[in-house]
Amino acid sequence: MSAESAALDWRSFPPLPMSDILRHSLELFDANGYHGTTVRQIANHVGVTVPALYYHHASKEALLVELFEVSMRELNTRTEAAVKDAGDDPVARFSFLVEAIVLYMTHRARHAALDTEIRHVSPESRSRYAASRKRLEVLMREVVTGGIASGEFSVTDTGESVRALLGMCQSVPRWFHPDGPLTHSEVAQRYVDIALHTVGYTTRRGEMPDLKPASLLRSSNPIRDE
Repeated sequence: MSAESAALDWRSFPPLPMSDILRHSLELFDANGYHGTTVRQIANHVGVTVPALYYHHASKEALLVELFEVSMRELNTRTEAAVKDAGDDPVARFSFLVEAIVLYMTHRARHAALDTEIRHVSPESRSRYAASRKRLEVLMREVVTGGIASGEFSVTDTGESVRALLGMCQSVPRWFHPDGPLTHSEVAQRYVDIALHTVGYTTRRGEMPDLKPASLLRSSNPIRDE
């Protein structure tokens, strides 16, 4: 667990510190797709020449790769902080982890949606990105395994369950809109409930846990993705 994770308020989403080049690249990739965006368009939006842009980034692919790295670094830091914040309770660890993922997917939807563009980068860059994603999968597996060992969860296939859970959470940016009927926090609460059912959590007192007071009050501010 990094010092950065330990110090992070993982329910707060201030604007990400990014250069103008990265910020405008993200906006254009989100609006037009990777192939639909040119380096000249990015340079024009930033207000620099194409050679000046190339001075900072070797290629359009390099811009996309750096955005991938920004995204996964933040997601991994937030999820690790959430698990640490939950302490030793296996249900809280799992619930906070799912909450952190879904809050990220709603607050940073444009970053998360870049995942579909991974096919456009080199095999070496894909390998690095896969390693970053694997870090999250390993964390989820450890948390689910802990819940199984404690007797709280009942899972037939841990690996497949973890992949299904991550796929479910990572699909949120495809439909979530900050002006829609559900807030960031409400979506996270619903997905925590679905995820607990998925891992076979059934009872401590005959009902699903109500984690809202502890886990959602501080995440109710609908700060838009930057």
